[in-house]
Amino acid sequence: MATLETKLTEMLTVPVEALGFQLWGIEFVHAGRHSILRVFIDGESGINIEDCAEASRQVSAVLDVEDPISTEYTLEVSSPGVDRPLFTAEQYAAYIGEDAKVQLTMPVAGSRNLKGAITAIEGQMLTMTVDGEDLIVALDNVRKGNVIAKF
Repeated sequence: MATLETKLTEMLTVPVEALGFQLWGIEFVHAGRHSILRVFIDGESGINIEDCAEASRQVSAVLDVEDPISTEYTLEVSSPGVDRPLFTAEQYAAYIGEDAKVQLTMPVAGSRNLKGAITAIEGQMLTMTVDGEDLIVALDNVRKGNVIAKF
């Protein structure tokens, strides 16, 4: 996880949890003058639009006071959804046996995009079965990971 996302996670975890939600993860997308800060929240009984609005107000207030981002950005607060992004080793561990896709910063087995089953997580090392082959990936090498929704 990048330094800004780490700092934001530390800053926003307590305020989000005070509302009764779990801070699932944070994603900051640099897009020139239109950057986006995505804050994903989850709850035991799911998340609805009112939950997102309440969390957005709280997060926005904290960000206004702390001012950790020097550029303009749009704040988006949402549920992780069915194709939920994965940010931590614990989240990957919760989805062992499920299919996922990951984008890597450095190639593994000649590819930066992997799609397969999460088979193990040990420390910060993720094992995925991709096309019948077990591949081990350091979580520090994962740019983005998502569960593949099954319908």
